[in-house]
Amino acid sequence: MILPFKQNTKTLTLGVEMEVQLIDPHSLRLAPKAQEILKVVTHKKLTKEMFKSTLELITGVCENVQEVSIDLKGTLQEVQSICTEMDLLLAGTGTHPMADYNNRLISPSPRYHELLDKNQWLIRRMAVYGLHIHLGMANGDECIRFNNFFLHFIPHLIGLSASSPFWRGRDTGLDACRPTTYESHPTSGLPIVVDDWEAFNHLYAQLLQTGSIESMKDIWWDIRPSPGYGTLEIRICDGPATMYELECIVAWVHMLAHWFSDHQELFISKYNTNPREWVIRENKWRGIRYGLQADLIDAVTLERMSMSEAIRNWLERLRPYAQKLEYQPYVEGIQTVLERGNSASRQRNIYASSRSTQDVVRHNVMEFQSGTPIW
Repeated sequence: MILPFKQNTKTLTLGVEMEVQLIDPHSLRLAPKAQEILKVVTHKKLTKEMFKSTLELITGVCENVQEVSIDLKGTLQEVQSICTEMDLLLAGTGTHPMADYNNRLISPSPRYHELLDKNQWLIRRMAVYGLHIHLGMANGDECIRFNNFFLHFIPHLIGLSASSPFWRGRDTGLDACRPTTYESHPTSGLPIVVDDWEAFNHLYAQLLQTGSIESMKDIWWDIRPSPGYGTLEIRICDGPATMYELECIVAWVHMLAHWFSDHQELFISKYNTNPREWVIRENKWRGIRYGLQADLIDAVTLERMSMSEAIRNWLERLRPYAQKLEYQPYVEGIQTVLERGNSASRQRNIYASSRSTQDVVRHNVMEFQSGTPIW
């Protein structure tokens, strides 16, 4: 079986999916009101998710981060207006600090109920919010090459986006507990590494044949091909706390993609096509646990370097692309987050001063409303 991969005339285009929380302003708990909002807004840039307290905002195909920003802010402005009328608030972090997943209501959908029946407690536990970034690819082989490149940057993406330190009212000790909710699923977590599109097709056929999946929708890897759109989909990020951070993260991904497009042979000759999987897994764990404070392992030398230093080194390497794409403001934003802290650290600072997860939720709501971090 050959899985068709949509060929795009333009490559390295962007598409972004952003999941947000609906919050009751009085209790500060999650509010299962997504269906009511969707009855008012019917365009395709707003969709339901598995849980009724979640909305997903989707962009069209964009050339750059500036277009992504305009697209998302246009939809978000409409959603915020409706939420004001319905007495609802919005937040964008990877988990709601106080929420108990056992109380979450499932959106009506045959697929969602099939997933619940199949996965039971594991699927209920995935009451989390993420950011998905699509990169337009020319063909399947190119998609696999970019997939294997971005495997090296999973911890960096976790560190920059980490916004899920709390789970059911407790500090988990992790900067990002959201990725751990996926790890128990056999078709989630780090992707199975293959060399090319033919090898991926062989793997896909085996997964279908054995009943492990029913379609590509059942593959929830941190990074995966999305052949129907002709994209590579990067799914590892926590839901950014602010639009400011979302733009910076998408710009980081876009600059890296442009760099790799120009330096594929150089990178592959250094790291080979397939990275050392144990290093990728260990670095991912360190990103989950320590966020931007993690020490990362170099996949070739096995030397250690702080994540912040590694990101700064790459920003220097990416300077020509920042200028070409006019991403200098986003580079400055990344540097500010490195200096002042990600959402996980900001939430912990609030909790340390008040010992109240309600205050953490209020802080997250204020940040999302302002669009920029509040340090």
